[in-house]
Amino acid sequence: MARKIIGGIPVSSGVAIGKAFFLNRRKGCIKPRLAIFDAEVSKEIERLEHAILVVRQEMEEVKSKIPPELKEHEAILNSHLMILQDEKLFGRAKEIIQKQHINAEWAIEKSVFELEKIFNALDNEYIKQRIQDIHLVAEKVCAVLIGSQKTIPKISERVILLAHDLSPTYTVFLEVDKIMAFATALGGKTSHAGIMARSLQIPAIVGVEGLEENIFDGELIILDGFEGKILIDPSEEELTKYTDLKYQFESYQALITRYCHLPAETIDGYQIRVFANIELFEEVTSVIDNGGEGIGLYRTEYSFLHRTDLPDEDELFEEYRDLASIMYPKPVIIRTLDIGADKVDNLFGQMEEANPALGLRGIRFCQKYKNIFRTQLRAILRAGVVGNLSIMFPMISGLHELQEVKRFYRQIQDELAKEGLDFNSDIPLGIMIELPAAVLIADLLAREVDFFSIGTNDLIQYALGIDRTNKHVSYLYQPLHPAVIRSIKHVVDAGHKAGIGVSLCGEVASDPFCVPILMGMEVDSISLTPISIPGIKRIIRQASMEECKELLNKVLNSQDVFESNKIVRDMIFSRFPEELTFYTSLVDDKNNE
Repeated sequence: MARKIIGGIPVSSGVAIGKAFFLNRRKGCIKPRLAIFDAEVSKEIERLEHAILVVRQEMEEVKSKIPPELKEHEAILNSHLMILQDEKLFGRAKEIIQKQHINAEWAIEKSVFELEKIFNALDNEYIKQRIQDIHLVAEKVCAVLIGSQKTIPKISERVILLAHDLSPTYTVFLEVDKIMAFATALGGKTSHAGIMARSLQIPAIVGVEGLEENIFDGELIILDGFEGKILIDPSEEELTKYTDLKYQFESYQALITRYCHLPAETIDGYQIRVFANIELFEEVTSVIDNGGEGIGLYRTEYSFLHRTDLPDEDELFEEYRDLASIMYPKPVIIRTLDIGADKVDNLFGQMEEANPALGLRGIRFCQKYKNIFRTQLRAILRAGVVGNLSIMFPMISGLHELQEVKRFYRQIQDELAKEGLDFNSDIPLGIMIELPAAVLIADLLAREVDFFSIGTNDLIQYALGIDRTNKHVSYLYQPLHPAVIRSIKHVVDAGHKAGIGVSLCGEVASDPFCVPILMGMEVDSISLTPISIPGIKRIIRQASMEECKELLNKVLNSQDVFESNKIVRDMIFSRFPEELTFYTSLVDDKNNE
């Protein structure tokens, strides 16, 4: 048995066996907390501004040296540069220095604490985890103030890289060919370590409890990126087991990648299109390399986060135009801004919302802040001239709301025509079906749009009334709950009856236990993370439509979620036993044991 096994959150699949190498450990420097005199306030603010300038210059230098294989991290560095200008962070720190007469390090600490409280109140897990970026930038500025910037250690052999945190500044200077895997003490599913590991296609775990306390530099470890655990000083038996699993996975990856550009067609001729969900322009390469047939969901929020001003029309136009042209003739579906004022309160002021998940977000936000909505729609319409673009509106809850949005959209078209600007007047319009209200009136909504896209991440949470990031109720997040399955089928049937296409995005689309059910419903396309595409395509090509419909009927006739889960798991395990070694699933029947 291993000396100890510790766990975290798996963010990139695979197995690595090798020596531990710590890039950095928990920050050892103590930040001084000092009171200052009135006469020292200006000097203290100058210290802070100088430290910010030093960090900005360092980041700009790093940005200029990013190697091609890590080019997507330029966007992350840009967001960190925006954080340096954020009035809610460093502007607030200056204000604290002036009002409370304390030193810059202490003021930054207080400013970060205030922001942390705001972020923790948000309902969106991705946005919540962006607090890690704020911590990283704040730590860098504090390190300059204290004079404790650290040099990056030299790696002399192939290692498993361990770190308290992993910022772009570090990773740009690393010799990536010597890194077998990552593990960090901080971070969540969307942290920088995970993004980097997936781009390099190496295993990674984040948020590992006890990482720094339990592992010594140079110690032999096994990193299991499937289950999210690290075996410290493993036994011979464990080494043999994981060596076999490592080779099996590498062979499987080579196999699915080789055939990932083939269509996702069942053995009896049914074809489903497989698109990608992305949020950064830099992910386009991954879409193409992994056999994505287009982009089924382009999240546009990233361009609005971590900045002190709003992006203008030309900035958005260039982003959407470049995306459309590089993907052409493959389709790109751009989701309009799905954000709440709580996520950009540096621009709108902090809003008092007791429950942001049910508040001003998605299309509601865009309807309130029409100037932002207008800018984005104009940019998309103009970019549509050079590519195969579609527009998708999020969080639609009623017919009147949708008709209002369409009226505003037509006004924008009239504006562009009067100004003599080139734009595409025939861009298909769709909506996200993610609210139970939209499910129930899907037949009415289908008459107004060209396509539906079912957003299962939110739909499941709203339908079952649970937050899957809440550890007390996360076990209730069940995609095969009869209410969820019947909701999805109702939407698919309503869409097809009206003659429009129906897509599905969300984690369900990358779950091999759920995809056959979606196929049985005759969903037209699914959209998932680029790295998941090859494996899901392979499973589709081995299935038959006949068995998928049979499985769907059994699930629709089951009495409860435990019965549904058992039916699906028994069937999928019997059909794809080798494939499932490398997958995790949202389908869980543990509560039925």
